[in-house]
This record gives sequence, C-alpha cells and structure tokens, in this order.
Amino acid sequence: MEQPRPLLFVDVDGVVSLFGFPPDRPPAGRFQLVDGIPHYLSSAAGEHLRALSERFEMVWCSGWEEKASEHLPHALALGRSYPHLTFARHPGRAHAHWKLDEIAAHAGARPLAWIDDAHDDECRAWAAERERAGSPTLLVTTVPALGLTAEHVETLTAWAEPLSRGGAPHGGR
Repeated sequence: MEQPRPLLFVDVDGVVSLFGFPPDRPPAGRFQLVDGIPHYLSSAAGEHLRALSERFEMVWCSGWEEKASEHLPHALALGRSYPHLTFARHPGRAHAHWKLDEIAAHAGARPLAWIDDAHDDECRAWAAERERAGSPTLLVTTVPALGLTAEHVETLTAWAEPLSRGGAPHGGR
C-alpha cells in the first residue's frame, strides 16, 4: 500500500519572497506587486516548489494566508494552487511560535516538513516532541536573502524518500 505523501508547510517571506540582501547585489529574481506591495520573488522558487510537489503535499504556511494561493501560483508558474493555513489572530499559546497551533491541527500525526526563515527554540522543541511521539518532522530554516535553495530541495527530497516506501526518514532536525 502506498503511503500518503508527507506534508510540506511553506512560508513565503524569507523563503519565496526575499529580503535583507544588499541592494547593489540582489539575488536572481524580480519584484512583483501583491496588493500594491512590492515583493522580491526568487527566480528559482517556482522550479524548487514544483520539484518538491512531486514528493510532498504542499501547504502555504504564511501570514499571506489566502493571498499566497491567489498570487503565487501564477507568479511562480506552479501550475496549481496549494491550500493555505489561516492563523488565529490571538494564538492560544502565550510563548509558542505563532504558526504552531495551526500546523499541528492541520497535520495531526502525519509526517511533515516545514520550511521557514523564523524557526525558534519553541519550534525545535515542538518538532523534537513530534519525533519522540513517532511523527516524522523536519524543520528547514532559510536565510531570508537567499530563500529556498537547491540544497534545501535536496535535503527535503532525501528526507521524504523513505517515507514513500513506508520507512523512516533520514536526517530529521
């Protein structure tokens, strides 16, 4: 029996929409207006996301919420939209990362990877607890000026490969 693909929660800012790079040396990409706000989209992000969508069930995990589904499929030539998480405006956890409750509710015990530029100690503790409970979990942290890279794609693909055969992933973080 084929296993369901693991979930991949994808942040936008710092992963697809880059910032913090030297103005005189921008990475490959272009500015795109989203609701009148310019965002610098990585030229490689679309290709990387398309490759990852072969191994993962993709979910936007960003404060962009529905705007990611509205704007990014066309801007990145994804071919289709991904579902998105909607975040509580007043999260229940006083000291937890603001995305954790919604990620946990959406994923349940399913294997998941989460790519974001803002993982903190709370995220790492949460991921370690999921691992101890038998739910494969991988956090991949990006540098906002570079975003999603080929190395991240390799890490994520290698982690997901054994899951497709019902095995345990390698190299969880």
